[in-house]
Amino acid sequence: MLTKTRGLIFRATKYGESSLILEVYTEVYGIRKYIVSGVRKARSSTPASIVQPMNLVDLIAYERPGKDLQRIKEARPSHIYTQIPFDVFRGTIGLFMLEMTRNSIRESEENPELFSYLHNAFVFLDETKGPITHIHLHYLLGLTGYLGFLPSGEWSPETPLFDLKAGAFIGGFPGHTEYLDEARAKLMFDLLHVLPGDLDQVTSTREDRQSLLTDVVRYYRHHIEGMREVNSLAVLRTVMQ
Repeated sequence: MLTKTRGLIFRATKYGESSLILEVYTEVYGIRKYIVSGVRKARSSTPASIVQPMNLVDLIAYERPGKDLQRIKEARPSHIYTQIPFDVFRGTIGLFMLEMTRNSIRESEENPELFSYLHNAFVFLDETKGPITHIHLHYLLGLTGYLGFLPSGEWSPETPLFDLKAGAFIGGFPGHTEYLDEARAKLMFDLLHVLPGDLDQVTSTREDRQSLLTDVVRYYRHHIEGMREVNSLAVLRTVMQ
């Protein structure tokens, strides 16, 4: 049967002479794999440029229950990026956000709230006129709420540290080295409790942002079993220096 859904393209892999196999996080089905035929032909009705990683798309597909690979009939952009493709900083941040998301989400069931979070975050990255230095950190910390390990507690002078293993703000040293000091814990707390449009109100040094970036990836590794290496992390660090 024909089905319609919005999606965020995680990965596109060449298949045969002119087809692609897509891994897509969809609004209706969670993670889905699709084949789209003829996209690398000159006169394709669905150009390959539409179905590239990070793109937000409207899909019409033939859904076959019980099959691992579905077939796309039609794909159209649901949002056309106007800044990400032409801004090296936004593009690098977006690729990092995408890879972290792809490495973290395992859901094959619908989760429209999670899809809405992903969709809105990438649109915001593309459209915002404000500073973008905290966007990736804010995004990843917010995503933890959908993945089941949202940091608990609050930063205060009485609980100035953050335990990466326990996922909580704490008052004393935890007896291991996997924790954030006062400055990084405070920055994490501030980013957890600010709206995207108010990120310009968060202040930090470049060193604090770079350190917290490493810390957040470590936090994910503690709470997602078998998480793959994040290849875009080194590139992001270089670009954001």
